[in-house]
Amino acid sequence: MDGQQRAAISQGIEVDIVLKKDQRTGNTTRGTVKDILTNSATHPHGIKVRLTDGQVGRVKRIFK
Repeated sequence: MDGQQRAAISQGIEVDIVLKKDQRTGNTTRGTVKDILTNSATHPHGIKVRLTDGQVGRVKRIFK
């Protein structure tokens, strides 16, 4: 599942995100969602989240 819908993302789920520094390469980082930073219901590049380890990026894949 992709990360463009805010409703599909909640605190505590495991996701792959793309960090700002990795946007050109598309490398992803896996972690657990701590905070959802995007307020809108959708975002074409993925909902921005903060992981439990403090990293911030846009969700590319959701694991349920």
